[in-house]
Amino acid sequence: MYNQKIVPHLWFDTEAEQAVNFYTSVFPETKIIKKAILQDTPSGDAQQLIFNIFNYRFMAINAGPYFVKNPSISFTVLFNKSEIDLLESVYSKLIKNGKAIMPLDQYDFSEKYGWVQDQYDVSWQLLVTDIPITNRIEPSLMFMNDNVGRAEEAINFYNEVFNNSEQGGKFYYPEGLEPNKTSQLAHARFKIENQWFTCMDSAYDYNYQFNEGISLIVTLDNQVELDAYWHKLSAVPEAEQCGWLKDKFGVSWQIVPKQLDEMMSHGTQEQLNRVTEAFLKMKKFDIAALELAYHNE
Repeated sequence: MYNQKIVPHLWFDTEAEQAVNFYTSVFPETKIIKKAILQDTPSGDAQQLIFNIFNYRFMAINAGPYFVKNPSISFTVLFNKSEIDLLESVYSKLIKNGKAIMPLDQYDFSEKYGWVQDQYDVSWQLLVTDIPITNRIEPSLMFMNDNVGRAEEAINFYNEVFNNSEQGGKFYYPEGLEPNKTSQLAHARFKIENQWFTCMDSAYDYNYQFNEGISLIVTLDNQVELDAYWHKLSAVPEAEQCGWLKDKFGVSWQIVPKQLDEMMSHGTQEQLNRVTEAFLKMKKFDIAALELAYHNE
């Protein structure tokens, strides 16, 4: 079984497969792992795709025009100094029909860096780095609007909630970069479940915030573990549905048992239909009930 415990989930209206095919043309190491159809969801028949970029797993779904992805969660892609040509190639493909949030250029913090939102509203930060690269992709959370100044609080919270966690480097804004304050994080890294994430505060005004357009799937081993994570993370009762929740910062998580992943990977279409019908009625997932539906008992 694949051992990446936290997997980003990308919500699309109808263009998930088109987007995933686009990423296979952009990144040199991209592989589509599985396609499945979840029938008779509230959005109709929803196509689900699992794919890897640089051996980092993502999931995408066609689920209707309910949520639009935005740069509050982006994906930092790391490159060595010897790979500037590759970075430039990736950027040139992502920017086509997309837009630059920070143009590709040399910055104080990187010899080559660009932040781009692609044509499917997924945002990527491409960065040349001196740090050893163990995994090329790190999800990045931006704390802004009502959340500005809470990035450090979030790091501490996630380190308490998740196992195999640690804090990385922290860099605060220097004076002269108002409206950002010197007490706010310009950039920080933290590890949860042995995966690196980055985060930052930004005091500018934005017309978007964390939403379900990009969520984070956490796959857990058993009901006890699932219940514990649900209790620690869920802070918005009205957002609890089909294994989804929102934490106190507004970040969306899907708390999922590994058994569901196995069912979706190996089940027949009839089994998938029964499991889908069962979990659409749930808030927090009940593993025993899902297994009964899978085996038609």
